Amino acid sequence: MLKRLRSDAYFYIITLLYTLLAIYLAWFGGFFPMLSHDLYFGQWTKVFLIVMPVIAISFDLFWLVHRFDRRRRLAFRRIFSAKRMAGLISGVLLLGGLMFFQGSFTSIKNMLPALRGGFIDDRAQADIDAWLHFGVDPWILLHSVLGQDWARSVIEFNYNVLWFILCFGALFFVATSPSADGIRKRYLLLFAFVWIGCGNILAGLFLSAGPAFYGAVVGDQARFAGLIAFLSRGDGGSSAAEYQTYLWALHESGSAGLGSGISAFPSIHVGLITLNALFLNGYSRRLGVVAFAYVAFIQISSVYLGWHYAIDGYVSMTVVVAAYYALMAFLKRRWERTHPTVTVPSLPVAS
Repeated sequence: MLKRLRSDAYFYIITLLYTLLAIYLAWFGGFFPMLSHDLYFGQWTKVFLIVMPVIAISFDLFWLVHRFDRRRRLAFRRIFSAKRMAGLISGVLLLGGLMFFQGSFTSIKNMLPALRGGFIDDRAQADIDAWLHFGVDPWILLHSVLGQDWARSVIEFNYNVLWFILCFGALFFVATSPSADGIRKRYLLLFAFVWIGCGNILAGLFLSAGPAFYGAVVGDQARFAGLIAFLSRGDGGSSAAEYQTYLWALHESGSAGLGSGISAFPSIHVGLITLNALFLNGYSRRLGVVAFAYVAFIQISSVYLGWHYAIDGYVSMTVVVAAYYALMAFLKRRWERTHPTVTVPSLPVAS
């Protein structure tokens, strides 16, 4: 287990530096009420340090009981082997450190409007969006096909609930399973890149609030009035309108909340699911087709629910794909330098 902990040192260092940056920005700008680290302790501990480990062990036991007969004892020893337990424990510790990573992301995201002097790029991004889609805001095209309440409810549940289960379930698997050792470091580096590079750096450079908040930040209430009216008919725990109201209230008060902060460009939802699709495609081309179809669905959903302009997702996909292949090329060149007489192997995938 010590070997795995040492191999994870780079991610702990990234998290430490990221946390120190968030604290420095809060001190520099007087934004201490926007720091969010403490808000993640309870929820993150419950989900990643208790619920998911219990689910993982329960799944292993279920698989053991229903898969094996005579060799059940051997399978039991394999499931609870030192390697498997070391992976689970070191992975859970890493996920514990990620509480600070996510807290830092939210904290900096909360500060971006104050640091940039408001949401300064919404009008330009909305106009580019319309220009790309033949002079029509793309939500209008989507709602002309999927303008029913049942469609909104399904899309809201998928976007606000299922996406989190899939993306953070994948994170838990990569962090804790020995089967993912071949991709673990690459995945975690790119995971950090999506949140920091896309969610803080690019978001800060081209700060926008998104269609749901367009009227409040630009002053043009009419442009997305139909979208807002449609979303306001939703209710329940996965309602986009309710969550958007929650975020705007926190923004206006200058305070922090779990998952708070407003920035549309580029889309973290699209970026993170694209990352998962790339790794899944490396494992299985057939599963990759399904995964990229789901990326398209998330992209459509982000516009349909008023969270994003379409270009937010287009840019996320482009940046994440470029980062993925740039890292692959770098690793290949490094292998060629250190093993000049050896044929370059295919980079491993999870099994």
